[in-house]
Amino acid sequence: MVDAARLRALLDRIRDETAHLRRLAAVGRDDLLADPDLMAAAKYRFVVAIEASIDAAEHVIASEGLRAPNDFADAFASLAEAGVIPTDLLPRLQAMARFRDLLVHGYASSTTAGSPT
Repeated sequence: MVDAARLRALLDRIRDETAHLRRLAAVGRDDLLADPDLMAAAKYRFVVAIEASIDAAEHVIASEGLRAPNDFADAFASLAEAGVIPTDLLPRLQAMARFRDLLVHGYASSTTAGSPT
């Protein structure tokens, strides 16, 4: 069974981080790109929000006994297959998981979004 308090805490974290990202976006592209500290802040906020999203997905998968994912992007596919999230949202969530690899490791993968280590 899903731990509602844990899931709510993860969703709250995602909401808080995206609010910070919206404020950073308001700075403007050129100013953001010119300031390495602002860029680092934006990257950190993205990583935290994406990690919380992945954690939420993995919590629901484990709690509900859904298909175990092969990687982070596949976690969202597992949720879509079970009808937990709409299938039209799936490509964006998978792209987000892959963006995490770019932020954290400096590379992108066309087939995976990273494996838990």
